[in-house]
Amino acid sequence: MTAPNDNARQSAFYAAPIQQFLAADNAAVLGHLAGGSGLAIDGAQTEAWKEQVRVLKQTLPGVDGSLFLEFDVPRLGSRIDGVVVANSAVVPIEFKVGEHRYTKSDYNQAWDYALDLKNFHEASRELPIFPVLCATNGATPDDHWQIPHADGVYPPIKSNAATVGDAVRSAIALAPSAPIDPHAWGRSSYRPSPTIIEAAKALYARHSVQAIARSDAGARNLHVTTQCVEEIIARSRAQREKAIVFVTGVPGAGKTLVGLNIATQHLESDDTHAVFLSGNRPLVDVLREALVEDDIHRQRALGKMPERKGVVRQKVKPFIQNVHHFRDEGLRNAAPPIEHVAIFDESQRAWNQKKTAKFMKQRKGVEGFSMSEPEFLISYMDRHRDWAVVVCLVGGGLEIHDGEAGIKSWLHAVRDRFPHWRTYISPELYDSEYEAGAAIEQLGTGVHVETQYALHLAVSMRSFRAENVSAFVKAMLDADEDRARELLAQVLNTYSVVLTRDRTIAKKWVRDQARGSERYGLVASSQAQRLKAYCIDVRVDVDPVKYFLADRADTRSSYYLEDAATEFQTQGLELDWTLMSWDADLRRTKGRWSYHNFRGDRWTSVHDADRQRYLLNAYRVLLTRARQGMAIFVPKGRKSDPTLHPENYDQTFQYLQSLGVPVL
Repeated sequence: MTAPNDNARQSAFYAAPIQQFLAADNAAVLGHLAGGSGLAIDGAQTEAWKEQVRVLKQTLPGVDGSLFLEFDVPRLGSRIDGVVVANSAVVPIEFKVGEHRYTKSDYNQAWDYALDLKNFHEASRELPIFPVLCATNGATPDDHWQIPHADGVYPPIKSNAATVGDAVRSAIALAPSAPIDPHAWGRSSYRPSPTIIEAAKALYARHSVQAIARSDAGARNLHVTTQCVEEIIARSRAQREKAIVFVTGVPGAGKTLVGLNIATQHLESDDTHAVFLSGNRPLVDVLREALVEDDIHRQRALGKMPERKGVVRQKVKPFIQNVHHFRDEGLRNAAPPIEHVAIFDESQRAWNQKKTAKFMKQRKGVEGFSMSEPEFLISYMDRHRDWAVVVCLVGGGLEIHDGEAGIKSWLHAVRDRFPHWRTYISPELYDSEYEAGAAIEQLGTGVHVETQYALHLAVSMRSFRAENVSAFVKAMLDADEDRARELLAQVLNTYSVVLTRDRTIAKKWVRDQARGSERYGLVASSQAQRLKAYCIDVRVDVDPVKYFLADRADTRSSYYLEDAATEFQTQGLELDWTLMSWDADLRRTKGRWSYHNFRGDRWTSVHDADRQRYLLNAYRVLLTRARQGMAIFVPKGRKSDPTLHPENYDQTFQYLQSLGVPVL
């Protein structure tokens, strides 16, 4: 690097060789920092930068490397105070100017920055990462680095203004002698894989999907799918047509992210106003509250007096709505909705005619309601005289409740009542997993059907460490044993799956894996009634907002590993690590799955095909909630208790073990 920021590709406000930084005028460095922000900088930030520059100039002499100040971390929506790149070491430094204590939250922040670089910054993936927490007035700093984790990330070292340079030098000494090209490092691509909560925050704050999501070569790109849907919206608007679009994807592929992205693109447009709709109440509640908290946090960061939560909630409410509230508005008012674009998340879970009619009679006093939920929702959008677009985000094998119609109900509605709507489908919609092939064929020649390959998201983003996790789970539940073994062997290279019969061991393993603010939690099937014997009571009413958003100090948070979230509370959401508890409701019996329901004093067999499918799908949801790894706990049972007989659990454990899941 010959000049500040030449290599940084705007990833850092200031970037230069350390020798050049040491020789530079302090005011010039501060000018680069202030100019890079593009915002008015308050006095507190300026003073913090002055102190950081002073400390680094005093402690870095003799260090041969490059320095990046205010390095961008898009997924976390923040910046690392400083990064030293030298030898083969990457040393992110988090400053706490004037701080005397090393707090847990500050320590976790240093962890988070290091993990983000390791997981998502292309040039850092194969390099050792040495995070430094510098409380400038801190007492008793660490004098050596701890042993690194298997991925090459060292636990953060605690330093102060006098020792931060020593921490950097010792990190460089520990790193292998393979000098990094700082120019290439600074220009390296950043490919984050945000949680749905992180993504919703970023999109609502008007960041682009390209900035917060991966774009791996060979992967089906979120941008391509979004662009395809946007082109259909633009065409429908221009030609005054009505269209229904089906977007498919494997679990965790980013279907919800596509929907949120489209909704934000049209959030304040009067003509193409869009709304994101979901019947998944926990998802709606968690995302809304996350957006409220983030909005208030951003107001404070800008030095503003934050608005009351109730005011912020009213701003957030139109962005993400409960589909049933949207439906009820259509019942109350004969006018078309204000939105011309409606995005239905998990559209396969919309209600069939029988469940809709029952609800209308019991809750709304409407007798003889004749439409399924998909049929009514399309009819509501069809009230527009000019144009409208319905986007159905479809998950395969994710119907988990009685009365969920599946995607075929949408297609039947188009065939029977709305043949004038143009239909755009993903080619994967024909797959048996979606149970829609026959319904597509039945559309006949009276409906315009167009296949768009870009409407399928083939690669999971949730488990960014192993993109074949969802495929492995599918093969395992389909009892395709050879395929499951093959896929698991690939998965275990970068994603952790372990098996145990001891709940205490499972809890310790999950806690030991998590670093920084990585979130972990206990999950179990809603039918797992006998896990109560192991202090896992699925009848406890879990508040998903507290479970997914509260911190470690809150006993209602997932971190406590006390309350088990079920498929109903977790679908569409995710954790970094899960403790997946497997009960006898779904068990292996003589080489096949058998399905059971607990009634008071015994397990009874489930013979209804739909209920069997819901139970299998519940486990599909639970087994795909973890981004980085999971421990599967299968109880040993007790011979003295017929409801916990070992034969209810042994064959399930043996099946998972036979597929190659390592046993703790």
